[in-house]
Amino acid sequence: MITKNPIRISPIAHQEIVDTLRINKIPDTYGLRVGMKGGGCGAQFLLGFDLPTENDHVYVVDTIKVIIDKRHLMYVIGTEVDFEETEEGAGFTLVK
Repeated sequence: MITKNPIRISPIAHQEIVDTLRINKIPDTYGLRVGMKGGGCGAQFLLGFDLPTENDHVYVVDTIKVIIDKRHLMYVIGTEVDFEETEEGAGFTLVK
């Protein structure tokens, strides 16, 4: 199911995702999974590459296929995927 995009991807995160997919030769059947892990006060955002299932909504955000479990959708609406580089290292961040 493809509908209006519930999340945003920053330009730097977009480039990092595209590079990661290309460098690791990840098939185009995979997408970027955005969701939640755990619950309550210990809930954390989840980010990774995966195949969609029947429990997912699939969106295309700035050419990136984004997969969100239907149960997680209300928690990730309005989230931006970003990429940060600091002295401690570099990585993706999810900002609500």
